Amino acid sequence: MKNISKILLLLLFLSACAPPRTVTIQPAIQASATAVILPTGTFTPTSIPPTETSTPVPPAETSSPTPIAVVDSLKAKVTADLLSCRYGPGSEYLYLFAFRKGANIKLIGRTDGNNWLMVDNDRKCWINAKFVDIQGDQQTLKIVYPDGYKLPASPYYAPTTVLSASRDPNNPNEVTVTWQAITLIAGDQEDENMFIYIIEVWRCEDGRMIFDPLATNYPAIRFVDEEGCNTPSHGRVYFQEKHGYAGPAEIPWPVR
Repeated sequence: MKNISKILLLLLFLSACAPPRTVTIQPAIQASATAVILPTGTFTPTSIPPTETSTPVPPAETSSPTPIAVVDSLKAKVTADLLSCRYGPGSEYLYLFAFRKGANIKLIGRTDGNNWLMVDNDRKCWINAKFVDIQGDQQTLKIVYPDGYKLPASPYYAPTTVLSASRDPNNPNEVTVTWQAITLIAGDQEDENMFIYIIEVWRCEDGRMIFDPLATNYPAIRFVDEEGCNTPSHGRVYFQEKHGYAGPAEIPWPVR
């Protein structure tokens, strides 16, 4: 036992005198926040297809307005207490007769430019559309004036002659027309309020063509005709007496 104890003491002494062993501690590998750890082995990256170039969509075609279907007639009911029906499409043409409120009428045509409609009631005449209740769209009626309807001719008077048609140099939109005067024979007026000249003008205003039947007792008239319409402006002069109309005398339209 004594010998074993001596051997153990000797081993302890020798280990204490031996030089210390150096242990190298590898620092921990800290991955960057943006690093991507790839798997070991051969890595074949997946190819990313190029961005597809989209085919440009052609602009939508501008559709032409659908033509309105034309009808032969429309039914209507008179809403005014008494509605005048006249020889022409305006309030200054000769009077034919009147409809009472509630009368049922048949409309067979219209003008292209104002609100007057043709009635077929044994005799054809014209009424203002704002005084009737129409079953349908009045724009579907065919245009019958001026080409499809003639004013009754006067058997006693010859047409007038247009003398001039000019634009105001300071305001080219203002047109003045003059014509040769005609003397109305006493008794040939419809009443004391009748005008003896009807001037029908198709004139441009605010980019649209307006049919404007003007009336006067003097052989001259002035009105507005602007630029901006596709259809050329034009006009004519009638002489009006109780038996009918003399004319028309065409207006040579003034250029700008």
